[in-house]
Amino acid sequence: MKKTLTAVALSAIIASPVATAADEVNIYSFRQAFLIKPLLDAFTEETGIKARVVFSKKGLLERLEHEGRNSPADVLLTSDIGPLYDAVGKDLLQPIDSDLLDKNIPAKYRDADGKWYGLTSRSRIIYASKDRVAEGEIKTYEDLADPKWKGRICTRSGKHTYNLSLIGSMIAQHGEADTQQWLKGLKENLARRPQGNDRAQVKAVKEGVCDLALGNSYYFGKMITNDKKPEQKEWAQSVNLIFPNQGDRGAHMNISGAGVTKHAPHKEAAVKLIEFLSSDKAQQIYAEANFEFPVREGSKRSELINKYMGEFKEDGINLQRIAELRDTAAKMVDKVGFDN
Repeated sequence: MKKTLTAVALSAIIASPVATAADEVNIYSFRQAFLIKPLLDAFTEETGIKARVVFSKKGLLERLEHEGRNSPADVLLTSDIGPLYDAVGKDLLQPIDSDLLDKNIPAKYRDADGKWYGLTSRSRIIYASKDRVAEGEIKTYEDLADPKWKGRICTRSGKHTYNLSLIGSMIAQHGEADTQQWLKGLKENLARRPQGNDRAQVKAVKEGVCDLALGNSYYFGKMITNDKKPEQKEWAQSVNLIFPNQGDRGAHMNISGAGVTKHAPHKEAAVKLIEFLSSDKAQQIYAEANFEFPVREGSKRSELINKYMGEFKEDGINLQRIAELRDTAAKMVDKVGFDN
């Protein structure tokens, strides 16, 4: 009788809400919820695990620090290498031991200690006016400092994380002194003070404010397919896409990525989510919905990317190295007065 009661009690515990807490995963996301909803819906359908998202453009690392052991967050999802690197520095992520992730994600797109994994990649490309920039007239990031482009370039703030990563890649390639000269030359070629987001730069090219603009590659897909704001289709149609440095190191790449938080209440579910996001199914959803490049080898790119971007050479530098140089890049932006 005693054994029966124990079995009954054990069954009750297994069926209790505490025991089924693994059927949920809580995400702190720098990526807007609508961008990842198709992926999370597919994850829930496949696993039965409910995914809840808290989105914010900033402040999530500070929130994790403040919450400490009481944080409900299981996964940190970012749109750039920067926050992942900072989260590791603040001891907010824990290692993931997953042979599947190590197999699916190339070494250059993951942390050596397993604390973060890249999920998609994108390139920081040059958008060039079809009417005012001849084919082959600009080929490299270094060319952006050529005086011939004086008053002809637009970009967002040099302090934005996307540009800090690009500047970090230049430091890794050329050293601090040469990169500072390059950044100074780029500043002197700006058509206006850095402002707006990446799409605003392409709009400025369409309107004749500038002839060249820096922007992430996936924004082209978002603009050229934007039925709700058809004027953005016109912006996209006004430019050619330049993937720089195809003759040497390749175009600068960055990632969206994820890690498991240090005090994740649902660690097992968190690992399952990140593993799912590295799967071929999820990589193709990313490609079709967000126009990003899969990081998993063999996963298909979207037809739109194949049509407008094709194959190109990627910079092979490990993103960990670029992330380490972001502070140096930020100081350099201030030193040359890039945003002034």
